[in-house]
Amino acid sequence: MSSPTGAGGHDAERTVSPATLSPATLAVVAGRPARVPDAPFNEPVTFASTYNAGGVLEYGRYGNPTWSAFEEAIGALEGGQARAFASGLAAISAVLSLLPEGAVIVAPDNAYSGTRSQIDERVAAGRATVRLVAVDDSAAVAAATVGSDMVWLESPTNPNLDVADLDAAARACAAAGALLAVDNTFATPVLQRPLEHGADIVVHSATKLIAGHSDVVLGVVVTRDETLLARIDTHRRLHGAIPGPMEAWLALRGLRTLALRVERAQSNATDLAKRLTADPRVDNVRYPGFGAMVSIEVAGGADAADALAGNVRLWSHATSLGGVESSLERRRRWPSESDAVSDSLVRLSVGIEDVEDLWADLAQALG
Repeated sequence: MSSPTGAGGHDAERTVSPATLSPATLAVVAGRPARVPDAPFNEPVTFASTYNAGGVLEYGRYGNPTWSAFEEAIGALEGGQARAFASGLAAISAVLSLLPEGAVIVAPDNAYSGTRSQIDERVAAGRATVRLVAVDDSAAVAAATVGSDMVWLESPTNPNLDVADLDAAARACAAAGALLAVDNTFATPVLQRPLEHGADIVVHSATKLIAGHSDVVLGVVVTRDETLLARIDTHRRLHGAIPGPMEAWLALRGLRTLALRVERAQSNATDLAKRLTADPRVDNVRYPGFGAMVSIEVAGGADAADALAGNVRLWSHATSLGGVESSLERRRRWPSESDAVSDSLVRLSVGIEDVEDLWADLAQALG
């Protein structure tokens, strides 16, 4: 039978270099199968625990074609090589496994509570020392970096939305011989690529904006360093925190609209931040000027913040974030949340709904 012609008959050798494409385009095209006749546009889901011997996969804990497609796409977006994990916390654990015993870790004073809990567990066991810093104070970050083994940054932080100078942090880490790891979950590679600013490692909770539809739990680690990549890969093989193929496929599907979703959510967030700043029922608005996250400190303290969360109708009261739907929560309702976070702080994850509907619901709930 002759090969079909036209749109389905692209030459597999005809490719575009990722370096020439914008993040919005890479989110759509990276991680696709080769363009050969009758090939699918999307990498299929491969459900397999066992492979025939003699290839590179060997066993289901070592690799999967669906993971590989997702990893290729995230790696292209961040400018490195990626490894997917069963959750964001599993990815964080893999990065912290790079530390020697007795390591000194520099971390944000208002980092994601799951990250802080993992670091605190190491400290309690006598395996590490932690130095907490305000990441938006570059001088404090640089001073804390001296004599450290790893600087862990979030930019923006979760939930205070502080922004770090990644270039300055990378210079400080290079001088100190410390690794720089950046949690890029809030910004996403559409808005920020930490490896280009000198970071050694990037971490994502792909559960959030990358997958974007509140139906996946997944994590990712990205690096340009082959030695670090090999250690991260070995950790995944030995500790078994592997992603499910269905989760990887869903996250890759969600990734295709990442740029569009971030663009719309960011537009909504910017608008809402302006309106909330002018509202006397709000004491403080934290918005870095980009991204889908806004944090507000509600006048009246924790009780008023809880009332806001309980009175919304369109917004969802939930602890996760980054979906197409808008959600919010008072972060200090969790005992593990940092004392650097105000009791009245409500973190808003702004979605892609009509901004007037979102504002109307917030306005009535604040009242």
